[in-house]
Amino acid sequence: MTPDRLENIALQCPSDICILGLDVGSKTLGLALSSPDRSYATPLTTIKRTKFTADLKALEKIVREYEIGGFVIGLPLNTDGSQGPRAQSVRDFALEMARYEAVVGSSPWIALWDERYSTASAQHLMDGHMKRGKAKDKGVTDALAAQIILQSALDFMNNMG
Repeated sequence: MTPDRLENIALQCPSDICILGLDVGSKTLGLALSSPDRSYATPLTTIKRTKFTADLKALEKIVREYEIGGFVIGLPLNTDGSQGPRAQSVRDFALEMARYEAVVGSSPWIALWDERYSTASAQHLMDGHMKRGKAKDKGVTDALAAQIILQSALDFMNNMG
């Protein structure tokens, strides 16, 4: 299955699977994990990006450990909803990721979901608890942004129909 917008493929998501949420940045991958019943998301970790194949090796380990069955990747749209170079970069990441069966299986369910303001929301949540620079250094902001993306996608899917 080719990665597509969640609105187009939500009904094709396999049931009773854990979903991995990804906040794809140029330097890091923020990760969040859904509950098996897909009711809530929790921040998981942040992977420091190096080369694409190394990034996928790190993802493969997490996919196996948590028995991931699907993916929601944040799509960084512009404030007006249009797609710029960052959104195209994330689409390219999703397409390349879909080709790596060792990571995603032979017929991966990969959804793209609007992530506008997720990092700003994560930073806002962290204000007062940890300095922004320290939160970024520890990867907290990226994992929290992935949680916000995934929770929003789960809420959308659970409110369909």
